[in-house]
This record gives sequence, structure tokens and C-alpha cells, in this order.
Amino acid sequence: MALQYDLVVVGSGPGGYVAAIRASQLGLKVGVVERESLGGICLNWGCIPTKALLKSAQVFEYFKHAEDYGLKVENPSYDFGAVVQRSRGVADGMSKGINFLFKKNKIETVSGTGKLLAPGKVEVTKADGSKETVEAKHIILATGARSRELPNLPIDNKKIIGYRKAMTLEQMPKRLVVVGSGAIGVEFAYFYRAMGSEVTIVEFMPRIVPVEDEEVSRQMEKSFKKMGMTILTSAEVTNVDTSGAGCKVTVKTAKGDQQIECDVVLSAVGVQTNLENLGLEELGIKVEKGRVIVDEFYKTNVDGIYAIGDIVPGPALAHVASAEGIICVEAITGHHPEPLNYQNIPGCTYAQPEIASVGMTEKEARDKGLDILVGKFPFSASGKASAGGVKDGFVKVIFDAKYGEWLGAHMIGSNVTEMIAEVVVARKLETTGHEIIKSVHPHPTMSEAVMEAAAAAYGEVIHL
Repeated sequence: MALQYDLVVVGSGPGGYVAAIRASQLGLKVGVVERESLGGICLNWGCIPTKALLKSAQVFEYFKHAEDYGLKVENPSYDFGAVVQRSRGVADGMSKGINFLFKKNKIETVSGTGKLLAPGKVEVTKADGSKETVEAKHIILATGARSRELPNLPIDNKKIIGYRKAMTLEQMPKRLVVVGSGAIGVEFAYFYRAMGSEVTIVEFMPRIVPVEDEEVSRQMEKSFKKMGMTILTSAEVTNVDTSGAGCKVTVKTAKGDQQIECDVVLSAVGVQTNLENLGLEELGIKVEKGRVIVDEFYKTNVDGIYAIGDIVPGPALAHVASAEGIICVEAITGHHPEPLNYQNIPGCTYAQPEIASVGMTEKEARDKGLDILVGKFPFSASGKASAGGVKDGFVKVIFDAKYGEWLGAHMIGSNVTEMIAEVVVARKLETTGHEIIKSVHPHPTMSEAVMEAAAAAYGEVIHL
């Protein structure tokens, strides 16, 4: 006898578990198919445990620079195993939290790997190989993504590793090469450098964090070089020789080939969607370039089947998946949700300095031929940043000159990931630059740099 639900969600990451809870709140009987731990990659192997590692690195950095604050800390050291263990403990606690929320919302978990059999039917293969069928009028696919592998960088999880192994290494590598400088790459580069590894970043594009505003990229490179990192841009790893005790990495650069010796290579070249063996082809569900094609409410071309998160077009971010899940189930239950505005999605990188951005970069705005006002406020002019000893970075804002529309904001510095939501909300409310200038920000705070940057755009800045 098949298990019967109103809605089955395949995958319990930040898209799947949020969709399940919202659906339960709206009166649906919900089952969630999950083959690993509740919370998916984000809670178990991504967003949450990486932040725990980064916090350990930041605290260790404080110890090393205690004298800058008039304090004395003799010979700071760490237990790498304990650092990793703390991170795993944080992840485990969050996963248990999802378990609690599922019980509270009467959501049932079906353990195993899900595959579509037909509209309304999912086959679940258990760890022991046995199978059972679950049925529901509505099925949401939220199967997420995994590390992408390059042909010349095959991950063996010994010498060439992905992000999962990077969180649970048995010992600190003395020398590390990080291939790729998106959020995952720079966060791990910061963590391992702060903990004492020699770190080299290899980036194929002309600058690190290439999706960010150019000035943000330049500042990040400057800050990382100050930490002692080696950064190779417009560069490509062509070969990794793992036959010896460590790795010999061949990097093709504009100046010719370079050989780098290291203990471990971290491949951080993006993610690949989990679409294999889902039954998409058999049901004729439309897929393009490795993403499931959906409408604005995440419905596929097959009735009763929906897809959200990393497996659909759009940014592969936890908060995007969660928003999509809520919109999807609200549409299923006959509410009239507003489609997601993908132009107002914040992106965050949690190295030190942090990066946070939303909307257009200055280059994108100029390339569109827009008449713009750009304001920038450096944290070197911020009283709170000076008091905290975190003066690297700035806030940069871009407004439409004619109407005052807030086109974008780009921040790099301490705690800016906590500041970007102001811009997201302001843009949602169609706030203008002058309204930001006239909104009194508390002093001294890092966040008043947003007001000061807006004032700089309009020639009214006080503290520059």
C-alpha cells in the first residue's frame, strides 16, 4: 500500500524543508523524501558548518592580533580536530532543529532516494535496497546540487578535494591550492590561510570573486594579499600530479606555465545539479543546460510536478531556494503569491572581509546606458570600524540619476552580510537615495556607511 500525501517534496535542503513547512501551515498533508540528513547540503555541508569554521578562524585571528587591542595572548594555538568537531556539532544541531520543526508541523520523513514513476507517484529506494511508493497530487523536486568536477581535476577526496572534504580534513595542510574564487573558494582560502596554511588561489577569470563589482574584487585581492595569500588570475590548472607525497600543480598563466607544490588541491569551480535518475526523461520533463524549466510559480511542463532551488534557472543560493519553495506551495494552495524578483536577490561571501551585494554593478548600469550617481564610503572613515580594528573595505551605492531609483549596492568589510538586507528592503519598497539620506542611522555603527555612501552619491556626505 503506497503512502498517501497531498504533497511530496523530494529533498530537504533549504528549498525542500521550507516548502514542506509552509505547505503544512497551509493545511496540506506533507511527506519529505530525503536520502541523507534533514537540512540538505546547506545545513549539513554548506552554509552553516562553513560559518562555524570561519568563526573559529576569525577568533584565532583576533588572538594573533591581540596586541592591536592592547591585550596579551601568549603563543595562540589550536586543536584542528576540535575546530572541525565544533563545526560538525553546529551542523548536527541545526539538522536536529529541522527534525523538531517537522514533528511540530506533522511532516513525515521518508528515508531513501526518490525517483518519479509517474505524475503523482514517487518510488523511494531505501538504504537496504528495498523500495516503496509514495503518492501525492503535487510533487516538488528540490534535489539541489553538488561540487562540479573538472576533467583535469578529478576529486579523489585525498589530495584533490571538494568542499565536503575541505570541512572535515584530518589535519591542516601546510600548503593548499584553491581552484576557483567564487564564494566557496574564497571562504575556504580565508579559513585555511587564517589557520596557518600557505594558500594559492587560481582563478580562470581576470579577477577574483568575478561576479562582484570590480572595485570589490580589487579590495578583496588587496586584503587577501595582505594576509599572505598568492593569487593567480587569468590562470588555469592544466595538470595535477598526485604520484608523490603531495601534489605538483601545473598552472597555465599569461607568463607561461608555473609549477606549484602543495599538500592538497581544493576544487571550488561551482556546482552541478542533482538531476540524474530522477525520472525526468521518462516523464518528458523539460530540462535545458542542466536546469529544470519552470514557470514563475515553479510548475514544470508536466501537471502536478514542480521544481525549486539549485535545479531551476537562477542563483544557486539557499535563500533563493527557500523563497521559491514558499511561492510554489502558496500557488499550489490557491493563494496568489507575487513572483520572485530575481533582480533583488542579495549575494553574500563570508570570508574576512565579508562581501555583500544586490542589484546592478556600476559596470552593468553603465553598459545599459543608464545615467547614474555613484557614492562610496570607505570604512577607514567609520568610527565604528576604527574602534573595531576593521578598516578594510567600503560601501558603494548606485542610483538612477533621473528618478533616484536604487540600482545596486556593493559592500566589502566586517559584518556587511548583516547590512545588505537594508538595501534589499529599500529596493523592494522603491525607496530613493534621498529617503535613505534622511533616514537617521545609529552612530557609531558599520551600517551608517550605507547612509553616508548615499549622501556621497548626491554630494552631501559629511564624514569624507
